[in-house]
Amino acid sequence: MSRKLFGTDGVRGTANTHPMTADMALRLGAAAGRYFRRDGSAAHRVVIGKDTRLSGYMFENALTAGFTSTGMNVFLLGPVPTPAVGMLTTSLRADVGVMISASHNPHHDNGIKFFGPDGFKLSDEAELEIEKLVEEGVEPAQSVNIGRAKRIDDGRFRYNERVKATLPAGRRFDGLKVVIDCANGAAYKTAPEVLWELGAEIIPVGVTPNGLNINEKCGSTDTRLAAETVVAHGADVGICLDGDADRVMIIDEKGRVADGDQIMALLAARWAAEGRLRQGTLVASVMSNLGLERFLDARGLHLERAAVGDRYVVERMREGGFNLGGEQSGHIVMTDYATTGDGLLAALHFLAALVDEGRPASELVHQFETVPQMLKNVRYQAGQAPLDADNVRKVIADAEAKIAGQGRILIRKSGTEPLIRVMAECEDAGLLSETVDGIVAAVEAAAL
Repeated sequence: MSRKLFGTDGVRGTANTHPMTADMALRLGAAAGRYFRRDGSAAHRVVIGKDTRLSGYMFENALTAGFTSTGMNVFLLGPVPTPAVGMLTTSLRADVGVMISASHNPHHDNGIKFFGPDGFKLSDEAELEIEKLVEEGVEPAQSVNIGRAKRIDDGRFRYNERVKATLPAGRRFDGLKVVIDCANGAAYKTAPEVLWELGAEIIPVGVTPNGLNINEKCGSTDTRLAAETVVAHGADVGICLDGDADRVMIIDEKGRVADGDQIMALLAARWAAEGRLRQGTLVASVMSNLGLERFLDARGLHLERAAVGDRYVVERMREGGFNLGGEQSGHIVMTDYATTGDGLLAALHFLAALVDEGRPASELVHQFETVPQMLKNVRYQAGQAPLDADNVRKVIADAEAKIAGQGRILIRKSGTEPLIRVMAECEDAGLLSETVDGIVAAVEAAAL
């Protein structure tokens, strides 16, 4: 049985449109409550966090109703970063954690992500079991066993202290001028608080959420405002988070952007030099640039590739016993400290490197030369399978044969949108363009 509701990162879609409806959230809450309360004992609990989307109120209430109907006690955290939910699920001894967020998507989308009692995102198998319970329906608890709900006021501060504690004792950022862009999202209070408490002079942007402006012309998916602010204020560095703060992009003092690959390269090299990089291995997704792989190879280090999605990166890290991984998109996972991608945590460790090495950000963010990479998306309609078309398969096979030895091709369906993503890397710019455009044209024709 294949999953129908869950994608690569929970359940996601347009708010008030299937599957992201209040009714479905209630059913998901009840199903997850029953799944995590199968032994029938008392004192089961769930923590629920959210970002700043207007629809978050609706889903928060619906999930609460679903969970309490099965006897789960609900702790409501309010707006907190996604990694805070993973952390608080374990520290509060909860059976399950939930984050209401569509991450880097616009305000009209929303999503529901689940964390198990160990603070890690659920496996495909667990999500499939919850889907089955949604379809079959669950028996509610007896009236005397209905759960309670209450708000937790100190969740954000617990998280703040945890991320600060990951830095070496006494590490401060006094004298650093930092632009922090919170994407009008979940970290709009957390990130400025942490940076200021560590001594940095902060210039905050994207910290005035109104329910509709999350990720709008700001954050890790649109770094222009932060880059302009860094240059205008003569800042040392800029930090751009996404809507739920599990991604980060770094901006140097010249306004240039460094993605997750460059950040991972820096951290991997530092950790390896300190003897902290387990098995000399970094885990990244199949989307990470070939230049990162060459950078690691040159230092006797190894790159493991996982499927796209930070939870698949984490799964590979746990399987292999690795402690550093992430994605080009800005998810940076440090399992010594966190159970999922954490943009603020990664930013703090980048700032620590900046202080330790005494060099400008422009030198630290350029760890390797990227291999030219091109990515194009093709939208298709529900029910279509353009990648199964004979002509598309032939075009892809021909392209792979032509680029062999010079680069690579990656074609995949998005796990959150009806898109086919066509990506290629190649030193030959002409061959790169020809390869991607040829495959895109074939897919578009099949999707008509």
